[in-house]
Amino acid sequence: MTAVATEPVASTPTTTPARTRARNPHRLRTAVLAIIAYVVALIFLIPYVEMVVAAARPNDELENPGYLPTHWNWSNFRTLWSIGLGTNLGISLQVAAGATVLVLLVALPAAYYTARNRFRGRTAFLILVLITQMFQPTAMLVGIYKEFLGLGLINSVFALILVNAGFNMAFATWILNAYIGSIPAELEEAAMVDGTSRLGALFRVTLPLALPGVVTALIFTFISAWNEFVVALILTTQPNKQPLTVALDGFIGGYQIDWGHLFAASVVATIPVIALFAVIERKVVGGLTAGSIK
Repeated sequence: MTAVATEPVASTPTTTPARTRARNPHRLRTAVLAIIAYVVALIFLIPYVEMVVAAARPNDELENPGYLPTHWNWSNFRTLWSIGLGTNLGISLQVAAGATVLVLLVALPAAYYTARNRFRGRTAFLILVLITQMFQPTAMLVGIYKEFLGLGLINSVFALILVNAGFNMAFATWILNAYIGSIPAELEEAAMVDGTSRLGALFRVTLPLALPGVVTALIFTFISAWNEFVVALILTTQPNKQPLTVALDGFIGGYQIDWGHLFAASVVATIPVIALFAVIERKVVGGLTAGSIK
């Protein structure tokens, strides 16, 4: 008598109706959220598309009811540089970059010290820093102009850097203080036990963990300095010393508006900010995941 070995029959996985019903609502919810996200993104992109279309629209078609011009005219972008807008763009970059660097150089040590030390008057100092954020440059234009006039800094890039840095210092200090204060001090102590100095622990441990806060302060300061108009209008009187925001106002005359150059210059003004976000986006994600106790 021989025994016949039978191989087990592999059972094919079956999807239960309950699992299918549970998966379908999840896919539907994801699709709905994606559609909503695309619609919101489209709403925010429409004004920028309108700027490009208006900049490329010939002057004789400005009152054309059609959304797109009959033919495209890109001469407004080419003539921007011949009228000196490149100089104004360079001044705006110097002011925004200089104010951002100055703010980080001052706000980082102040935020680190107030977050790691409990000294007498610490709360009063932080409240005083917050109070300075309540003052707007517009309310102090006369004093600002008189001060820089006495210092001989009218039509100076350095004056614009100082003003923009001063009015963004409080926000940067508070943001960095909150981020550094949320990082356990034991991480720095463990690094110093391994032989790292306090300064080394700051740069190797604390700053990578506080990178989202640093990037937030950087972006806020850069955009605020890039968009500042009122103080720059008062402190600069020569066209070749004015930042881009004041130069844009020059296209608006008392009796007519140069719409073509105005929209073309507005498109150019958005490019540095978009480039900044494109460069820093990965740094934000890296800062959110950087640093851990091994």
